[in-house]
Amino acid sequence: MKILLSSHVFSPSVGGIEEVGSILAHGFAQRGHKVIVVTQTMGEGKFPFEVNRGARLRELPGLTRWSDVVFHNNISLRTAWPLVWIRRPWVVAHHTWIARMDGRLAVADRLKLRAIRGATNVAVSKPIAARLGVPAWVIPNPYRDDVFRQTNTGARDGDVMFLGRLVSDKGIDLLLDALGMLNTRGVRPRITIVGDGPEREALEARARRLGVEATFAGVRKDAELVSLLNGHRLLVVPSRWEEPFGVVALEGMACGCVPVVARTGGLPEAVGDAGVTFEKGDARDLADCMERLLGDEMRLEELRRRAPGHLKRHHAAVIVEQYLEVLEEALR
Repeated sequence: MKILLSSHVFSPSVGGIEEVGSILAHGFAQRGHKVIVVTQTMGEGKFPFEVNRGARLRELPGLTRWSDVVFHNNISLRTAWPLVWIRRPWVVAHHTWIARMDGRLAVADRLKLRAIRGATNVAVSKPIAARLGVPAWVIPNPYRDDVFRQTNTGARDGDVMFLGRLVSDKGIDLLLDALGMLNTRGVRPRITIVGDGPEREALEARARRLGVEATFAGVRKDAELVSLLNGHRLLVVPSRWEEPFGVVALEGMACGCVPVVARTGGLPEAVGDAGVTFEKGDARDLADCMERLLGDEMRLEELRRRAPGHLKRHHAAVIVEQYLEVLEEALR
C-alpha cells in the first residue's frame, strides 16, 4: 500500500501530534508499506520513508496520484484540495477539536467539517468523535512503549510532577494553588515542573508566594525524562483546556507514576481505571485527591498494578495495526 501521510507538524518539532505521526509512519514502513510524509515542519532527520518538507502546491497533485490512500494526521485543507478531482480514499485522524480555542467556528473550521463528510474519520477519544458530526472510528493515541517504562524498583523520592508547556491552559497555577492549600494542612509535597513556556517566571513567583517547594526543571527528553518520571509518585495533568486525549498521562503511567487528571475531554479515557480524576478547575478537589493518594501507599500500588493492562491497549504496535485496518477498509 502506498500511503501519503499529511502531518502539518512533524519531527523534529516536538508534541503529541508529531509523536503519533512518527509512530504511525514508522509502523507503516516497518510493515512493508511505502510512505511519503508531507509536512510544513522544516528540519532534518533520518527516516525509513521519504519526508517532503514544505511541499509546493503544484507538487501535491503528483503526490496524491502516487498514493493508494491519503492519510491526514489531523486535517489539513492545504494538502487535501487535490482530492477534489483526484479520487483516492481519504482517512483523517482527528487529534483535536475542529474549532477555535474558545469553541467558536471560523470559516476554515466550517470548511473542514464539511470536507470530512467525504473522508473515513478516526477520533482519538469519544468526546472528539461526538463533536465531528460524522461517523468515526475511535482509536486512542499510542505512546512510545520502547522509551517510557519503569526503571526504578525502589523508593520514589519525588512526590508530584507536572510535564507540559507552561501556559495558562495547562492549569499549572491551579496545581500550585492546590499544593499551597496542602501546606496550610501541614502536608508539604514537593513538585517538579518539567517544561518551559511564557509563564515560567510568573509561576516561579507564585510558587514562592505560596511557599510551595517547586523545582522548575526546564525541558527534558528521552532517558532524562524517563528517569525523572521514575523518581516521582504522582503525575498531575490539571488542564483547564478540554484536552482531546492526554499522551503525557500514559507516559507517566508507564514509568510508574499514578496519573491525577482533570475530569475533562479525553483525559479520563487516557487514564482509565489506573488513574484518578478531579473536577476541572477545582483546586480544592485536586488538593484532596493528592492528599489522599500521597497518604495511602496501598492505593497507589493498586493503581500501579492496573497500569500494565490499560497500557497494552496503547502500545505502538497495537495502534498501528488498528490504523492499518482502517486504511485497508477505506481502500476496499
